Amino acid sequence: MKRRRVFSANRGASEDINISPLIDMVFILLIFFIVTTVFVEETGVEVTKPQAASQIQLEKNSILIAITANNNVVYGGRDIGVNGVRSVVKRLVQDDPKMPVIIQADENVPTRILVRVIDEAKLAGANSVNISTEDS
Repeated sequence: MKRRRVFSANRGASEDINISPLIDMVFILLIFFIVTTVFVEETGVEVTKPQAASQIQLEKNSILIAITANNNVVYGGRDIGVNGVRSVVKRLVQDDPKMPVIIQADENVPTRILVRVIDEAKLAGANSVNISTEDS
């Protein structure tokens, strides 16, 4: 009886691992983390804040408005002026009425400018308006 050797092309070749489900899972995780990330919006300017002993930590999701030493009112890196505070705060408070407004005022800002910005924020419907300070 003769024996024959059967050679198969598939027998010696290595099998590839299908990684397409892994790539799909990585993309789904990436999208999940992007959607659930809380973005902190900075004011875009550097101010020297006054010190206070009664400083408290506020939540990260808030409206940050800065008043520079030159009396410029800045939101998101743009100079909005005192008159622009009401429209910006009104637009942002519509989404979340309990979102606090935090004013980062330079320690050399005149009180009249600070009070006008606080008034504009309250007239726009902000429930809480706070002033950012340094811990003493």
